[in-house]
Amino acid sequence: MKRIYLDHAATTYVDPKVLEAMLPYFTDNFGNPNSIYTSGLASRKAIEDARTTISEILNCEYDEIIFTGSGTESDNLAIFGTVQALAKDKKPEDLHLITSAIEHNAVQAPFKKLEKEGYKVTYIKPQRNGLIDPKDFEEAITDKTAFASIIYANNEIGTIQPIAELTQIAHRNDIIFHTDACQAAGALTMDTQELDVNLLTLNASKIYGPKGIGVLFKASSIKLEPQIIGGGQESNLRSGTENVPGIVGMAKALELAQETYKEESARLTTLRNHLIDGIEKQIPRTYLNGDRDLRLPNNANILILDIEGEALLLHLDDAGIEVSTGSACDSKSLEPSHVLTAIGLPKDAVHGSIRFTLGKKTTKEDIDYVLKTLPGIVENLRKISPVRIDETKLGL
Repeated sequence: MKRIYLDHAATTYVDPKVLEAMLPYFTDNFGNPNSIYTSGLASRKAIEDARTTISEILNCEYDEIIFTGSGTESDNLAIFGTVQALAKDKKPEDLHLITSAIEHNAVQAPFKKLEKEGYKVTYIKPQRNGLIDPKDFEEAITDKTAFASIIYANNEIGTIQPIAELTQIAHRNDIIFHTDACQAAGALTMDTQELDVNLLTLNASKIYGPKGIGVLFKASSIKLEPQIIGGGQESNLRSGTENVPGIVGMAKALELAQETYKEESARLTTLRNHLIDGIEKQIPRTYLNGDRDLRLPNNANILILDIEGEALLLHLDDAGIEVSTGSACDSKSLEPSHVLTAIGLPKDAVHGSIRFTLGKKTTKEDIDYVLKTLPGIVENLRKISPVRIDETKLGL
C-alpha cells in the first residue's frame, strides 16, 4: 500500500541534497571544531560557512546567529535568557511579559514557569480566525512591559500573524520582541530587518533538514543569560561541542527552502484549497480552523463534528494516510488542544479536529485519494459515535 504522508508540520524527511552536504562531517571531517589542528579547523570552517549562509538569508550580522539543539531550546534560550538578563536589576513583579494563548508549548511552558516565579504574564487571546489583533497587543502593554513573544505562523491551525505590525508597536514601547518562526521558514520571508524582530527561532526538521539542530537569531543589542554553560561555545551563549553535521544540514536546508519557497508555496496553496474545498463539499458538518487566507500554504486544520479525532486518525492510517490531530509534541496528551480552545471551540468539539499538512512530495493524486477515502470513514465513525455537537456553540 502506498503511504501518503500529510504531517509535515510535525517533521519532514531529510532532502537528499541536505544529506549529501552532511555526510562528510560524520566520517571524514569529524574533528572537534574547538581543536586547533587540521581536522578541527575544517569542522570550524564548516560551522562558520553555515553561519554566514544563514545570516545572509536572515539579513543579519554573522555573529547574530546562535546554533542550538532544537527549536525548543532556541525558544527557551530566547525567553529565559532575555528575561533573566532584564531581571538583573529588577524584581520579577517589576517586569511584565506578553505572549499569545496559541503559542507552541516550547514558548508557552517557559512563560508559565516565569509566571510561577512572580513575573506578570498576559496571554493575548486570538480572534475566532486565530489571528492576534494588533489593537489587543497594544492594549495589553503596561509601563512595565519589557518582553513579548508571538508565534510567526501557528503550528496547529497555520495562521500567519502580522509580525511586522506587532514589532512596530513593541519597539515604540521599548519592548524586546521574539517570534517562533519554525513553521514559517519554508513558506514565508525570514528577513529579520523586514520583520524587525529582536529574536527569532528556527529549526531544521520542518524544512527537510535533520532533527536535533536549531538556530536563534539574536540582535547584537540584546543581552542574554546562557542556559547551558560549560565549554563557552557559541559566544558563551550555548555551551557544548557543536553538532557539525546538523549545522551544515541546517544551513543547506534553509538555503534550499528560501530558493524555492515562493513557487512551492503557490503549488501547495492550490493543493491545500483543493483539499479544503473537497472536504467541505463532500462531508457535512465540517469547518476550517483558522483564517482561510492568512494561513500557511500547506496547512488545512479541519473540524469534523461528531467524531473522535484519534479514531479517525487510526482509520486513515489503515488506509495509508498519515495525519495528525494537533501538535506532534502534544500527541500523547489527552488534554484538548490549547490552540483550538483559545480560538473558541468547545472542548467536546476540539477532539474532532484533524490537521493535514502537505509537503514537497504531495501530489494532486494524493489529495484526490484522501477525498475519496475520508468521507466513508467519517460516515462510519459517525454511525457509532455517541457524540453530537451543537453547532450553535461553535461561535461561527
